[in-house]
Amino acid sequence: MNRFDVIGFGALNIDKLFKVNKIASAEEESFIESHSETSGGSAANTIVGLARLGCKVGFIGKIGSDPEGRMLVEDLQKEGVDTDGIAKSKTGRSGSVMGFVDKQGARALYIDSGSNDTIDLSDIRREYVSYARYLHLTSFVGENSFRSQKELLEDLPNNVRISFDPGALYASKGFTQLEPIISRVYVLMPNSFELRLMTGEIEYKKGADYLLRKGVKVVAVKLGEKGCYVSDGSSNHLIDAVKANVVDTTGAGDAFCAGFLYGLLKKKSLLECGKIGNFVASRCIMEMGARTSLPYLKDLRLG
Repeated sequence: MNRFDVIGFGALNIDKLFKVNKIASAEEESFIESHSETSGGSAANTIVGLARLGCKVGFIGKIGSDPEGRMLVEDLQKEGVDTDGIAKSKTGRSGSVMGFVDKQGARALYIDSGSNDTIDLSDIRREYVSYARYLHLTSFVGENSFRSQKELLEDLPNNVRISFDPGALYASKGFTQLEPIISRVYVLMPNSFELRLMTGEIEYKKGADYLLRKGVKVVAVKLGEKGCYVSDGSSNHLIDAVKANVVDTTGAGDAFCAGFLYGLLKKKSLLECGKIGNFVASRCIMEMGARTSLPYLKDLRLG
């Protein structure tokens, strides 16, 4: 009996987002037009997206003993996410991200990891994860947390499928360092840049094939405004993006993962999974913040 459809395991951050007239380079100046402060973290955003689509979800992470930590947990709970897997450090601060978003929705992010990088295997209850259909992994900055993810997978029952969104932080480690995770992965969802970093392949179809040869069962490559490319080795599809008014691309990849995983949970075809992922991502980018405009099940369009 599965208690959860998906459990997320990744960083928990307060997102401090600033809308700017342009993203400044070194020695340049820019100005802030507006700002917002919301709960974030890549895996957490995906889990909230799944919760809004009616899935049973939980989370593994670590917060500090501060008001920001309480906000991170409370915001997940408000969305219906089980937070029993979240540990609290006795000292230190919760994680945060400072993000700058320009008029086209492009962004630059600066990460302050805080307590995220102190999570180790002793903070995680194995039985909490054992009753999930999927464990969704995303990146941490520090090596300690990265090691904790690898150690958890070594002792996880095979009935728990692994979903992996590496992000640029993990993708830059290269395939060899990521292999302990990738060798256990069922579905891997990088963007084209991350795929290139992991595989060395410039062409995304070749990069996806590389991962499939390494044992990954499903690869979904996020292509931004070009949509996505999905493959399981026997069938593959290049799926156009859903047109949307772009305000902020923060969390778009996380939203795609939520939609794609929802499709897998509902045993949809690979093509349908990609379409759902694209739709959820298109809704995410229409407002500032990674979670603000994530759709609910009633909003889902499969056409």
